[in-house]
Amino acid sequence: MQTTYSTFLLAGYTVHRITFDSATFTEADLLWLPHHQQLSHAGRKRKADHLAGRIAAFHALNRQAIPGIGSSGEPLWPTGVSGSISHSGNQAVAICRENSLVGIDCEAIIDEIEAREIQDGVINAQEAQLLVASHLPFDLAFTLVFSAKESLFKALFPQVQTWMGFDCARITSLTAHTLTLTLTQPLPPFAQNQAVTAHWCQHDAMVVTLICAA
Repeated sequence: MQTTYSTFLLAGYTVHRITFDSATFTEADLLWLPHHQQLSHAGRKRKADHLAGRIAAFHALNRQAIPGIGSSGEPLWPTGVSGSISHSGNQAVAICRENSLVGIDCEAIIDEIEAREIQDGVINAQEAQLLVASHLPFDLAFTLVFSAKESLFKALFPQVQTWMGFDCARITSLTAHTLTLTLTQPLPPFAQNQAVTAHWCQHDAMVVTLICAA
């Protein structure tokens, strides 16, 4: 599969990015993964996306390891390392830190018509008002909220170990560079009303959100 590796900084952290052409993917490419047999029944797109994400993670880990797949589909990072992977369209991103709360997500900006169709499953009325008050275009603001919640769930999952819906957290602040998310319920070991900051950036029609905390 044809890939291009690059990096960029978000909130001072290095994000590893793979741009890939899924049309060039072949089944033989998957053999690079130690866990390739776990993907034997996956579709072609899933295989290409997964491979691109693991290549990004490989670079994030200084080309020393490739994260496997956990029982809930989560990446399995080396001991002492926290990391996160995301992919959207022809992009995959990954980041890792030592013993940190880490979650990353990349999303193509959701079309406004689609965003308004699905918004009730992602945000509540208070959050909708906050999006309006941000003065960002609705499609961008909504995508940022969607992405930030995905980043939060990825960051919390290693400790929470349970599925989290979009109503588990709400956006309480949205600025030109950050979002603040507040938990609406206890998610042990995290307490209700605990706040977490997500940083964001935009690359063309793609946004990336990142949570990275000690």
